[in-house]
Amino acid sequence: MGWTFQSLIDERMKVTAFCLDDACRNVRVLPLEELRDRFGPDAPAMRDDILPRLRCDACGGKNVDLTCVPDHSARAPENPYSKAKGG
Repeated sequence: MGWTFQSLIDERMKVTAFCLDDACRNVRVLPLEELRDRFGPDAPAMRDDILPRLRCDACGGKNVDLTCVPDHSARAPENPYSKAKGG
């Protein structure tokens, strides 16, 4: 089973598109909630599903790629036990 837009959101993943054009090198984090709302929560969201739909929003080029990593800025609430122990 592959990623869907909803599963990427649920797992707190961050998908970043970046332009491979040497003159551009634009980088943008994809708005997963907007993509989910547009294509549906169960729409496939694997690299090969997303790439054909992408264009660089700076230069308009199709020579783009993606990275997908956990979004550490959306961490779970602080653990009170860990806080009490100084962690």
